[in-house]
Amino acid sequence: MPTELIAIKEDITAMPLDAIVNSANRRLLGGGGVDGAIHRTAGEELYQECLTLSGCMEGEARITKGYRLPAKWVIHTVGPIYGNENGHEADMLRSCYMMSLYLAVDHNVKNIAFPNISTGVYGYPIEEAAQIAVDAVKEFIAEEKHQLEKIYFVSFTDEDLEIYQNLLK
Repeated sequence: MPTELIAIKEDITAMPLDAIVNSANRRLLGGGGVDGAIHRTAGEELYQECLTLSGCMEGEARITKGYRLPAKWVIHTVGPIYGNENGHEADMLRSCYMMSLYLAVDHNVKNIAFPNISTGVYGYPIEEAAQIAVDAVKEFIAEEKHQLEKIYFVSFTDEDLEIYQNLLK
């Protein structure tokens, strides 16, 4: 069965999936935006588990339990700050998606949701970030053995949703 790619406007913390991806900071201990919402919803146990991970660098990913979230797993990835990585931002952002998907496959995830990584306070233009996201996911599902059935691109605004919908047409 081919993997279904879905653009949706939703609260990622309310999605009952195998895994959701957290657009985290290097410390993995919560912050603003999606990161803060995930930590608030998951509860203190997520914070405590993240303390044991010793952080995460840009383009890498770590996995934790979902605790009070309806998702079983949270995959934390650190996106690049736009204009701050000497022209390597696109490669680093692509790596966020690829590393998250590798962890998902390793943990038998069948459905996963991605937020718009690096597009908030990290300043990545949504059009560029969305293109990188969709291209990376399509490359992964074409080349890797996996059990992924549904991959969601979760947007917070109608404008972002429309960008993803157009890319997935």
